Amino acid sequence: MTAKRRKKNTSVRRGRKKSFRTRLWNRIQRLFLFWGILIPGFVFVVYIGYLDYSVRHLFEGKRWSIPAHVYASPTELYVGAPLKADAFEDLLQQLRYRKDRRLSTEATYFRNLNRFKVSTRPFRFWDEEQPSRGIEMDFVGGEVKSLKDIDSGKSIAILRMDPVQIDSFYPSHNEDRILARLQEAPPMLIEALLATEDRNFYQHYGVSPKAILRAVIANLRAGGVVQGGSTITQQLVKNLYLNPSRSLWRKANEAMMAVILEFHYDKDEILEAYVNEVFLGQEGRRAIHGFGLASQFYFDRSLGDLELHHIALLAGLVKGASYYNPRRSPERATRRRNLVIDLMKELGHVTPEQATRAKKMPLEVSSRGRHTTTRFPAFMDVVRHQLRVEYREEDLTSEGLQILTTLELPVQKALETNAEKTLKALEKRPKVERLQVATVVTRREGGEIAALLGGRDARFNGLNRATDIQRMIGSLVKPAVYLTALDDPERYSVVTRIDDVAVELESGGKTWAPRNFDRKEHGPVELHRALAMSYNLSAVHVGLDVGIGRVVKTLRNLGIERKIRKYPSILLGAIELSPLEVTQMYQTLAADGFRTPLRSIRAVLANDGTPLRRYPLTVRQAVDPATVFLINTLLQEVMREGSGRSVYSLLSANYAVAGKTGTTNNLRDSWAAGFSGDYLAVVWLGRDDNRSIRLTGSSGALKLWSALMREVSRQPLDLVPPDSIEWVWIDSESGLRANEACSNAVEYPFISGYAPAAVSPCMKSPLEDFGSWYEELFRFGGED
Repeated sequence: MTAKRRKKNTSVRRGRKKSFRTRLWNRIQRLFLFWGILIPGFVFVVYIGYLDYSVRHLFEGKRWSIPAHVYASPTELYVGAPLKADAFEDLLQQLRYRKDRRLSTEATYFRNLNRFKVSTRPFRFWDEEQPSRGIEMDFVGGEVKSLKDIDSGKSIAILRMDPVQIDSFYPSHNEDRILARLQEAPPMLIEALLATEDRNFYQHYGVSPKAILRAVIANLRAGGVVQGGSTITQQLVKNLYLNPSRSLWRKANEAMMAVILEFHYDKDEILEAYVNEVFLGQEGRRAIHGFGLASQFYFDRSLGDLELHHIALLAGLVKGASYYNPRRSPERATRRRNLVIDLMKELGHVTPEQATRAKKMPLEVSSRGRHTTTRFPAFMDVVRHQLRVEYREEDLTSEGLQILTTLELPVQKALETNAEKTLKALEKRPKVERLQVATVVTRREGGEIAALLGGRDARFNGLNRATDIQRMIGSLVKPAVYLTALDDPERYSVVTRIDDVAVELESGGKTWAPRNFDRKEHGPVELHRALAMSYNLSAVHVGLDVGIGRVVKTLRNLGIERKIRKYPSILLGAIELSPLEVTQMYQTLAADGFRTPLRSIRAVLANDGTPLRRYPLTVRQAVDPATVFLINTLLQEVMREGSGRSVYSLLSANYAVAGKTGTTNNLRDSWAAGFSGDYLAVVWLGRDDNRSIRLTGSSGALKLWSALMREVSRQPLDLVPPDSIEWVWIDSESGLRANEACSNAVEYPFISGYAPAAVSPCMKSPLEDFGSWYEELFRFGGED
């Protein structure tokens, strides 16, 4: 009994243990099942939340970095404007206007001999928004003869053409686009996109199994890929959020994010984003995104001006912009375009007649893109420097700013052409080789940089010699020396006699003994003659007399900001300045003593055309205008009779200009600086290794200065004397007051009250004249 009971109890205990283990195992299984579902579920929910945040954060924020676009100065048209018919057509081609006899769209023109009809492109300027309008104009004798509105037939007083785009500031990924609203896109473009990319776009929720199946069938029938299985939403997600790798994980993310995007946003919002995001071409490092830019890149048309055959081509590029590139593979692009047209006909978007007509049309792709590299790197250096004072690099490459500059394309073209010709001609001389050049051209009145050349290769984006090199300026400093002297009218006037004799100075145990270029001494010479002939010894004597410190102060007033050591040698130009700094100095002289900071930018506009920043003309009086008038009058003499007289081998004899040449020791640097009524130009010639170029300022830089001014300047210099200036006849032999009856008399300007008071012997009083006449009368009578 006891044994049976023990056996039974043992069995019961074993059963209980087994039951316990079973229950424990079941609990563990349920626990694993619970946590196995809960943890992955939790992770999945968190991940979906992360995707949701990512989608909304980018889509509701700034989706794209829009590059800043930089424009040249607009061309102004008016009756009498100096512009040739061929030059105007060249401008239209730079603006990417198309020839179209019907003027069916904006940015088109038709030419018949010297008569043009133009449909202009609208543009928002800093001071007004200029709409598109039809104009008719005639050219006669190198100028605009008439300018009329086609619709009204009325004359137009003045019209600004839209400016030429010269550069862009791209973000790091080099994407470029022109944002377009969905309502601005032609309905046919939307129909073409939906026909080829996503027919059920307005029915699905981001992913379409039906589209995948239909694409498979269509591709099998066509024997190639004609449709994709991804919806437009999935394509947008891939472009905006994901990398291009092909994996199941990326595809799963794409599907989930597409559903999230559809959940949060309207279909039209998604479609508008797609229209602006899709990749449609490549130009060098620049990526073409969106149909707004692609329409201009391929057809030189705005999006609203596209026709069926244009639209079908662009829609076809979505499948593979590189593979179907119409410039590189026109036949392949034509087949793809025609396939899109057939799909549109199949869905009833176009009639059979429209389809047939469109398929017969040529591609009509423009011969090239808008630009592939920086066209004016030296000028753009100056623009970037000015912009970075006020804008972050991120703003310049992402906010879509429109930067309107002062660059005048005709002047820039003339500068580049004449620089190339002049340097080639100079290098035909013995031992003249490896010349380099830097030139700055400004508007005389406002200090706006009209053209700039930083080296012999105008397209080289490297060392900018106009801003980055500093060389001795030689005799270009002499106007500042004499300006300092003339600012003391009690001691100096334009006819004050100066000793042009040898001088030796001791400094730091060394002797400085300057000499004239001709190695001669010229004795006492009048101040105006000393400047005209660029005598070194005269300049040194005057500079030492007025004080080197005062000369340095004058240089600062003229605009030189760098530190200048007060050594006697600065009186002969031992100052290292860049061509841009020299231009600022001469700009103050050209502006009659008013200092005007050089400007390369007129205005900065936001992406929507709202003006953000204007760069108006700012001036302050830096030097007495009367004294500057005296110097500018003498600088005219320099060009007419002195070291710059060879300028009139190219310019008309009565075309007034003012300027100065400069040469440094061992003929290392050749300078020319001067101005006409409308432009100022500073030219430097030299070598990068600073060796001798065997050219003086007159035999080198002045050649380019003269050729450039002959081509671009239209206004001779007409100096207007201030009220404090008086003109007095001076006997050139004695330096005393005379009148125009004196045989050697020349009229010179003086500060009022400071002209010579003593009278030249050549002048006689009216009574003396009468007595002489009376004596002569009776003398002849007696002889009779």
